[in-house]
Formats: sequence, structure tokens, C-alpha cells
Amino acid sequence: MPLIAPSSYQPPARLWNGHLQTIIPSLFRKVTVSYNRERIETPDDDFLDLDWSGEQSNWDAVLESDVARSKPLVILSHGLEGSSTSQYLAGMVSHLTKQGFDCLAWHYRSCSGEMNRQQRFYHIGETGDLHFIIQYALSKGYQTIYLMGFSAGGNVTLKYLGEQGKSLHPAIRKAVVFSVPVDLLGSAHRLEQWDSLVYNYRFNRTLKRKVLQKAAVMPGVFPTERIEKVRTIREFDDLFTAPQNGFRDVTDYYTRSSSLQFIPGIAVPTLIVNAKNDPFLSPECFPEQLARELPTVWMEFPEQGGHCGFPPRTGGINGTYWSEERAASFLLESNLTQPYVD
Repeated sequence: MPLIAPSSYQPPARLWNGHLQTIIPSLFRKVTVSYNRERIETPDDDFLDLDWSGEQSNWDAVLESDVARSKPLVILSHGLEGSSTSQYLAGMVSHLTKQGFDCLAWHYRSCSGEMNRQQRFYHIGETGDLHFIIQYALSKGYQTIYLMGFSAGGNVTLKYLGEQGKSLHPAIRKAVVFSVPVDLLGSAHRLEQWDSLVYNYRFNRTLKRKVLQKAAVMPGVFPTERIEKVRTIREFDDLFTAPQNGFRDVTDYYTRSSSLQFIPGIAVPTLIVNAKNDPFLSPECFPEQLARELPTVWMEFPEQGGHCGFPPRTGGINGTYWSEERAASFLLESNLTQPYVD
């Protein structure tokens, strides 16, 4: 029986568990990226903020023209309540641009520092905005595009690829995702265990603040009278996300939005990296049997790494991360072998 190829990742000795590998990079890594921001209008009278980065000498000219571009573009989707400045994404952009890629880090509605106009925010099964971003990048003349996602952004990316299947635009050649809750219900339960409640607290703090901010300009739309009782992401999604986006309840939302069911439809080489000590992921997020059946999907499950962590064994917290090197090597590899070895 074929086996999943072993991962090369080894954490620094002082970060000995998944929580440290998650929290320390998030709080203390400092990555500064020079972005060029562009705002584009959506068909439903809203906007999306895009942060571009690369070695272009004049990004204004790049964004205004549609000539064919020789450089490949990586479109990056951040995690829940993240942004282009999240350390895992900024670090990746910094590394990829040095390898010759252009990068486009786009923000979900309400995540760019300014509240969006429409009633809805974003949710991690919504792929329409990602499709819109891809079409926009194609209109700029990019002929080779790679997709990348982290955590919630990984779920959006995988779901989009599976939905598109063989109809995916041929310019999209590969995809890489990290720390993906491919089974949302299982991951929600995992986050409710005692050792992961701190993550629930951090997410709920920003999510509830956004609801109250939008409710101030849209009175009567949101059930804010019950907001103080919300303690977990699952409770928040049941009260706000699910009904605001046409789902029956949180179970319906998680069931229909989980990317696991869409992975078999992916038609381009795709790498999924989930650490087994990730405090966000349930056992269902490591579908080894499915992995053995898919010729285009690589699944790598290192024992260590945490959630969107993967700090380097040597070089310090601000060095190049293993995930960045792994992503670049996968994107640059011209002769990929079968995902698994005997």
C-alpha cells in the first residue's frame, strides 16, 4: 500500500509543541513587506482591497495596463480575521518575491482596515470573490497564476479549485495551502477543547467588534442583543454567519462549506500541508485514505508545525520559514512526481 511521503519539517527545540509553534511566530515575528494597494469595485457595489508586491519598478503602470506578463503571479488568501500583514502571509510574500514571483494578497470584505459597504461580510465557503480576483488578475495580462491559502483561506482555495474542476482557467497551474480546516465542523469542535479556547477568544473579540460596528450604521439588521452570550466561533457562526449568508444553521454552513468534499475534483497539482499538532485541526483534516486516491493532490502531514507556524529550526524567529521554502520548491518544480512513495 502506498504511503504519504514523510515531511522534512523540524521545529526549533525551544518551540516544542503546537501552541508555541502557532503563537510565538504570530506575536513576535516581524516581517515588513512593501505593498502597493489597489481598491477594485465589485459588481454588488462593494469593494475589495488588493495588496501587490514584487520587483516591478512602477506598479502604477503595471496596474493600469494589460500587456502579457512573463512573471508568474501568486494570489494569496489569508486566514480568518487575517490580512496581508499577518506574519505567515507577509513572510511568504517576502520569500516568493525574492524567488521571482509577483504576489497579490487580497483582503476579504471587512479585513483590509476599512469596513465594507454591504450587509454581508465574508465566510470561509464563499468563493465568488476569489473568482472575481482571478479574473481581474487575468485582465492585467498574467499568463501563469498560482493560488495559495492559509487556514480559512486554504479552505476557500481548495473549495474553489474543486468547484471549478477541469473548467479551471488554464493560466492557473498549481496551488499550495497550509493549515487548512478541510472539515469545518470537526475543527470547530477542536477549537472548543480547553487548550484551544484562547483562539476562540481572539477571533470572537474582532468578529463581534465588526458586527457592532456595522450594526451602528445598519440598525435592526443584526441580532446584537445576543452577542454577549457568544463564546465560540461556532456560536458566532450560528448566530451571525449562517443566517446572514443563507444557510439554515451552523451545521448546514459548515457542511456545505467544508473543502474536504471538493478536493477530489481538483484538476491541477495542489499541495496541502497540515501539521498533526495543529491546535485548530480535527482528525478529519488528515484524510490519508483520500490522499492515496488522488493523482493531482499532494498531502503532507508533518508531526510538528502548529497552525500557520512552521518556524525554522535554525536562524531565529525572523528567518525564512520552512513553509516558505516548501511552497517555493513546489511551485518551481517542473517535473513533479506522483504524490506518494511506496
